Amino acid sequence: MKYYVETLGCKVNTYESEALKKLLDLEGYVNAQNDEPDIIVINTCSVTSVSDQKCRQKIRSLIRKYPHAIMVVMGCYSQMAADTIMKIEGVNIVVGTNNRHLIPKLIKEYLKDKKQINIVEEKERNFEYEELEVSSYYENTRAYLKIQDGCDNFCSYCIIPYARGKMRSRPKEEVLREVNNLLDHGFKEIVLTGIHTAGYGREFDNYSFTDLVKDIIKDKRLKRLRVSSIEESEITKEFITLMANSDVLARHLHIPLQSGSENVLKRMNRRYNKQQFKEKIDYIRSQMPDIAITTDIIVGFPGETEEEFKETLEFASSCQFAKIHVFPFSSRAGSHASKMNNQIPGDVKKARVRELISLSNKLENYYQSEFIGKELSVIFETYDEDTKMYKGHSSNYLLVYQESDQDLHNKMLNVIYKKLDSVKK
Repeated sequence: MKYYVETLGCKVNTYESEALKKLLDLEGYVNAQNDEPDIIVINTCSVTSVSDQKCRQKIRSLIRKYPHAIMVVMGCYSQMAADTIMKIEGVNIVVGTNNRHLIPKLIKEYLKDKKQINIVEEKERNFEYEELEVSSYYENTRAYLKIQDGCDNFCSYCIIPYARGKMRSRPKEEVLREVNNLLDHGFKEIVLTGIHTAGYGREFDNYSFTDLVKDIIKDKRLKRLRVSSIEESEITKEFITLMANSDVLARHLHIPLQSGSENVLKRMNRRYNKQQFKEKIDYIRSQMPDIAITTDIIVGFPGETEEEFKETLEFASSCQFAKIHVFPFSSRAGSHASKMNNQIPGDVKKARVRELISLSNKLENYYQSEFIGKELSVIFETYDEDTKMYKGHSSNYLLVYQESDQDLHNKMLNVIYKKLDSVKK
């Protein structure tokens, strides 16, 4: 039987989808590639209400396209809305954010009696860490490596702590074993990921996120290690020193800000203030001047005034981010923010999104311009048919294009950086 896996959402979902593909392969199922699938698995996201809507649309569209396929739905949205998904005609198996490893077995069960299956657990966040493993990726040259799950922060806009459960870390022995497997399969770059990645190790005695990173980079086959996202409060001086003195740790940190207004940060239940955030950014740059620091910002949070939005614009500009990922506030049923007064109208949110994206573009162009003509170490990922060039990313996550008569896929080379518009000329 042939399977197809559709992934919506974050890098953690990508990892879990790839781990499921491995489990299906081991059971004798075959990746459908371009053939019609007998089994479809949709890994869902529930970070915003728009994400929920996209999940429902994707489920229905794939059911229409492949009406005879077994439809399996897993992930955050199914964890939060199992009953809704079960009512969609054509859905056969529903799994939440736990017990994904049982899916091959559930498919066999379904084939016996064709009865709809729902094993979404409601454990009030008390999930144990589910061990999944990836050794190869069908599409990526960089490998995502999940090291923890869950979150205990309870930001007022977020339901992920409820969808994913309590924060829990993967045993270091399993992490290091998977690192070895990935390197055995030829990967040069690994991205550490999780729901609250740098919260890794909080429940361990004397073994932290930084300790894990130190152990990972001991393997000399690894050429680059990235951290998918890290909270300001978890960037310690020890970790910064490790980064500054390592050729392996990527010169890129994604540090979510969410708002540049003190009042909005408090309403969001974020656990820092602007001064703390800016001081951390400044210290990082004092140790690594060329580092790319990117961020997330939510606009239109309940009660956000025009003055508070301007405060965010000014603060984001002062931080000189290399890129800002901008999100309009999306009310999530069950979150504290969904019950707040003064919800911001959609047209106001759209206008603020445009203004912040405009700032992001200016900051991104400025950061890129600082490296034109400089030599960067690049791991090439794909061949771009439009430009007839290979493209890949530098340590500081600049997209680099290079002409070559040789296959540069998964090769690491030092090249002179040029922006794409100048490359085309």
